[in-house]
Amino acid sequence: MTRPRRATAGVFFMPDRPACGRYPAVMLRITGLSAFPITPSDADGRVEADALRRLLEPLAAAGVDSIGLLGSTGTYAYLSRDERRRAVEIAAETVSGRAPLLVGIGALRTDEAIRLARDARAAGAAAGLLAPVSYTPLTEEEVLAHFEAVAGEGGLPLVIYDNPTTTHFRFSPELIGRIARLPGVVAAKCPAPEPAAAAAGLAALRAALPADFPLGFSGDWNATEALIAGGDAWFSVAAGLFPNACRAIVQATGAGDADRARALNAELEPLWALFKSHSSLRVVYALAEILGLCRAAPPLPIQPLSPEVRAEIAGAVRRLSLS
Repeated sequence: MTRPRRATAGVFFMPDRPACGRYPAVMLRITGLSAFPITPSDADGRVEADALRRLLEPLAAAGVDSIGLLGSTGTYAYLSRDERRRAVEIAAETVSGRAPLLVGIGALRTDEAIRLARDARAAGAAAGLLAPVSYTPLTEEEVLAHFEAVAGEGGLPLVIYDNPTTTHFRFSPELIGRIARLPGVVAAKCPAPEPAAAAAGLAALRAALPADFPLGFSGDWNATEALIAGGDAWFSVAAGLFPNACRAIVQATGAGDADRARALNAELEPLWALFKSHSSLRVVYALAEILGLCRAAPPLPIQPLSPEVRAEIAGAVRRLSLS
């Protein structure tokens, strides 16, 4: 098999991957650190352009391998189609090619997800993050058909976005393997297993996937062990605010220094505890204001954290020297 040839940070040429008429012969290989910021917006759901730029600029400057715009942390499901496209346009202008943009295109309807994929591509996205958003629970065959349609008609490379906490749909390894073989599907983002199960969980997924298919993980508090076990990417909420601390863990795992990676991860344990207690989304909204990056509340009906919890978060960050 032809090995991937490095193109830019986090993006590789993949000459052995199938191409189709809607995609270029050069396909993405998503690896390393992908930072997922919030999407600041006002009470009417309009994206705050200057605030989004202030969040994105440090990520590009830190050299993250990609930026996960409009992910679950980016509250894509709460924004209109026009504002989602506007967010991509702002991000593309701000980042200016320094990191590829992976953009959330999830929607209840397949035709809407196709339109969002086309919007994102036109606005400067490198790939789409496609989650099986649902109200009526979906079957595996319905999810497969959804991905097949968006991959075939959206004109944008796709990342399988497995986030059962928000979608209430859990991918089986077999389904991920079937979707991964569709033309235009370039990576998978899966919840990181608990540390003790990292190696077994990774092996089960690898067995279902095509050879060399990029497999990355979310769930910051479990991601380090998934990287040590052989994961290709970390899709990180914390990296949306603290890219350098997270990048150091990725660099250590890439160098084969598991002890250092675990030590760096242990230093961030107070942050992981806050994420688990109060949800990473609510915590990073509070942190963005605590750090002076922007003043934004999560979209209603999600409520901001109480002053007492915000004080706890501020103290933890000061002790971690992350500010």
